[in-house]
Amino acid sequence: MSQATTTDRQSPGPHVADSHDVIRVHGARENNLKDVSIEIPKRRLTVFTGVSGSGKSSLVFDTIAAESQRLINETYSAFLQGFMPNRARPEVDVLDGLTTAIAVDQQRMGGDPRSTVGTATDANAMLRILFSRLGTPHIGPPSAYSFNTASVTASGGIRVERGADKTKTVKATFSRTGGMCTRCEGRGKVSDIDLTQLYDDSKSIAEGAFTIPGWKTDNVWTVGVYAQSGFLDPHKPIRRFTKKEMQEFLYGEPTKVKVNGANLTYEGLIPKIQKSFLSKDKEAMQPHIRAFVERAVTFTTCPECDGTRLTEAARSSKIGEVSIADACAMEIRDLAEWVRGLTEPSVAPLLTALQGTLDSFVEIGLGYLSLDRPAGTLSGGEAQRVKMIRHLGSSLTDVTYVFDEPTIGLHPHDIQRMNDLLLRLRDKGNTVLVVEHKPETIAVADHVVDLGPGAGTAGGTVCYEGTVEGLRKSDTVTGRHLDDRAVLKETVRKPTGALEIRGASANNLRDVDVDVPLGVLTVVTGVAGSGKSSLLHGSIPADAGVVSVDQSPIKGSRRSNPATYTGLLEPIRKAFAKANGVKPALFSANSEGACPTCNGAGVVYVDLGMMAGVDTPCEDCEGKRFQASVLEYHLGGRDISEVLAMSVTEAEEFFGAGEASTPAAHRILERLADVGLGYLTLGQPLTTLSGGERQRLKLATHMADKGGIYLLDEPTTGLHLADVEQLLGLLDRLVDSGKSVVVIEHHQAVMAHADWIIDLGPGAGHDGGRIVFEGTPADLVAARSTLTGEHLAAYVGA
Repeated sequence: MSQATTTDRQSPGPHVADSHDVIRVHGARENNLKDVSIEIPKRRLTVFTGVSGSGKSSLVFDTIAAESQRLINETYSAFLQGFMPNRARPEVDVLDGLTTAIAVDQQRMGGDPRSTVGTATDANAMLRILFSRLGTPHIGPPSAYSFNTASVTASGGIRVERGADKTKTVKATFSRTGGMCTRCEGRGKVSDIDLTQLYDDSKSIAEGAFTIPGWKTDNVWTVGVYAQSGFLDPHKPIRRFTKKEMQEFLYGEPTKVKVNGANLTYEGLIPKIQKSFLSKDKEAMQPHIRAFVERAVTFTTCPECDGTRLTEAARSSKIGEVSIADACAMEIRDLAEWVRGLTEPSVAPLLTALQGTLDSFVEIGLGYLSLDRPAGTLSGGEAQRVKMIRHLGSSLTDVTYVFDEPTIGLHPHDIQRMNDLLLRLRDKGNTVLVVEHKPETIAVADHVVDLGPGAGTAGGTVCYEGTVEGLRKSDTVTGRHLDDRAVLKETVRKPTGALEIRGASANNLRDVDVDVPLGVLTVVTGVAGSGKSSLLHGSIPADAGVVSVDQSPIKGSRRSNPATYTGLLEPIRKAFAKANGVKPALFSANSEGACPTCNGAGVVYVDLGMMAGVDTPCEDCEGKRFQASVLEYHLGGRDISEVLAMSVTEAEEFFGAGEASTPAAHRILERLADVGLGYLTLGQPLTTLSGGERQRLKLATHMADKGGIYLLDEPTTGLHLADVEQLLGLLDRLVDSGKSVVVIEHHQAVMAHADWIIDLGPGAGHDGGRIVFEGTPADLVAARSTLTGEHLAAYVGA
């Protein structure tokens, strides 16, 4: 065969399989997207930018990632699909070139008290196997080291079939060794109820002894059961109850009783309180009930396991001098060094896998965590990075990774490390899609898609698509603000007092004493894990009158909306009722005014079994959620459904003057507009809000609180560069109105705008927990003595 022929065969034209190098989206209309059509290059890092609420998440998560995951689910049998989450097809005409999508969002990890960093990442599972092989004394299989597994023993007869007609009963015994502490059931904490918060023992039940919210003397379901059950003397002061009566009163078994002709259940006060209050999510409770629960219930470290969650046997088994409880309590970077020192050949593959997982924690900037850290206490940024760990060492390629603001909660010093990780995923041959606002991450993108131009109904279109350099030259909102730099204040405010924190030692803090100035804007900063949240959330005295707006998610169903969450609907309902001479309950879609067909949801949900469920607008109310008779009542020429369809800006004008003037509603709407949520509609479900929108909604709600000190936890989360300036104006207004504002923040614009900076560090975990700087931003820039100082100096161009 000639050389020419050989060459011809080796270098044909491009293979047809290599032509699929873009993800093509045509006609996307999910949420506020307006017929969006784009082509996203594969095996590149694409960053999606735009103001908060412009449609970034709708395009990336709700369209591209959702359709990829739906198509993957359809490859399974109909039987298996019945057990999987149902996904409806996104509103889009064409989606071509999709690959398997792995969405790594900023949703916090579950708040189950038994869920820890170790259980969420498989590190605990590997440690348990390691101790079951090498621990001395040997106490059993891996389950013996698990605080989620209880010890079980059972015995009895089992029937064994030995042929057509032969059966034999055989005695069998089953046992399983678990590591769960029996006292706290693997939670590490035990709860106790303060009885003095439940009743006044100097009074009788008939005299109103109960001090529980909602327990009034005439309530037959609560007080009436105790007063008329026949088990107790309702006219005897509780402190004079006999021992037997007290046992019946506090711990009585559930018993059917007849009260005023109704069949009710009597049970002891403690189990009743546990079912009524303690089994419910505290965050979803009304404020006065949440305050009662916080007063009445105390959580203390379990005295039997000392908070380790494990049995004494599990704690007694050690490798060298280290038990599994000690290993889980170590900072992960120290644990990685300890594992590196183990050289047992029989478990070499296990040690290699465990070492790789622990090193990934350190590499991703989470080496300061410990494996026993409850998963629910991680911030949104930490939770997202923990989820990244299982993907870093993956052998999969040609996967689409979707990230939602991966730099949340990261100090400028750590952002470069996160950028390197995103580029590593790309360089393995993956498509990386990132929703992001930070200019440092936008700068490393291969391709940028800018959505806007505004938020909500003013957004949903592609304003720019191309390179980062092209974005800088474009006249989009993002392009104009990409190189924005805040300047240091020429003059700073003088403090009017100080909030004293003494001997703070929560988590990694090292007996910190600090005076947080009042009457000014104070920014607390430092690398992730340096102790900022521990100092402010964990060490401020309870009686300091601090209003805390943290990053915890808003609890609420799809029936909840900005109007119900902020309390705005209450004055609106009363205004409608007064104008029309009817009951306020008629103007609630969750009460008497609800459309009977859809029960006030506005849509009818149809479960199609193995296929994705669908929701269609209710035919009777046409999605308006109310009965037709309710919509005949008007206020200022609008019915209640038209009011809920208004944006905050429209409603502020509507309720500000004229026939519909409602001062109570107008005040709430002003606060919503102040935090930059003027584009939201009053009836928009809370489940459709982005992370940044939810945080600002909480801030607007708390602005009415009476506390003089506001504590904000990274309020720039989810904010576009253009919106940060508006946030700074809001913080200034709060301070100028006499409030003290303390902000945990990494954004350099907020640091530069501060009156006072408290910098923690110098590192994370046991390398942090100290105050490394206190003073004005100008002094911090001049000194450049800390990591924060160096980055802030570079930011302001000093």
